[in-house]
Amino acid sequence: MVDAMKKVANLDVQLTVEMRNLLSVGYKNKEEAKGNEIHVKQLKEYRQKVESELSTICSDIMAVIDKHIIPSATVTESIVFYYKMKGD
Repeated sequence: MVDAMKKVANLDVQLTVEMRNLLSVGYKNKEEAKGNEIHVKQLKEYRQKVESELSTICSDIMAVIDKHIIPSATVTESIVFYYKMKGD
């Protein structure tokens, strides 16, 4: 799977969500198949760290948008932009 995904990546195209997941799974499985449990553990720990940091950052910006930016916005275009940014 890793070789196939490498070929796709070498096409220099935007990867879809499915392609990114396949790439990730391929490398994860490669490490597990090689018996590199230490690398697998490190990868999982790093992934959890990155996900946690992203979650914190997203929560922070959502709070700032909700508490300060949207209430201060007066132009409809700006308000719509901020709601889109939030995913509402």
